[in-house]
Amino acid sequence: QADMGDGWLLRSLEHGTESLRYQTLLLAVPAPQAAQLLAGVSSEATTLSNNTRMRACWSVMVRCAHPVPLPVDGCLVEHSPLHWIARDSSKPGRIGPETWLLHASGRWSEAHVEDDAASVTAVLLKAFAKLGGPDPASVQATAHRWRYADTANPLNMGSWWDAAASLGMSGDWLHNGTVEGAWLSGISLARHVHMALLAHAG
Repeated sequence: QADMGDGWLLRSLEHGTESLRYQTLLLAVPAPQAAQLLAGVSSEATTLSNNTRMRACWSVMVRCAHPVPLPVDGCLVEHSPLHWIARDSSKPGRIGPETWLLHASGRWSEAHVEDDAASVTAVLLKAFAKLGGPDPASVQATAHRWRYADTANPLNMGSWWDAAASLGMSGDWLHNGTVEGAWLSGISLARHVHMALLAHAG
């Protein structure tokens, strides 16, 4: 939680109330988390965050005992639980065993967002094997669930800034939903803060 009196006062379940107050509060978190943190603090920020739908993505990192004889280092996949596969070990400077990154499709991930990691891993390894990947029993694999991996309706506003409250938000969901968008959103918010500091100093 946060509130704005003489600066921002931060509270959390883990650490209680911070002893210091802060001049500016900036959030770089997914929209649903921003909505929770700013509920009762900023109706505009909460409404903006609540109106942004973020989607999950399951991914599995696969460590292979032997090179996988696929003719590509990465490709999009259709008609499968998988959406994207990439030979992660083909990136420059990588050494060691061959590794593959498997990303499930958004639709499949949303349908299975609460499944356990073991069952997700089994399904995605089987789908990878159908594409020419290794026998699932011959690999080591680790699954990771990105609950807020991408945005169904990304905004194109750069960032959000309330100069009066000295409160701002940045993230890919505020700027076209891409990794580049996340960086550009951060730059946009930094410009707002910089201009506010200049105005305050003047």
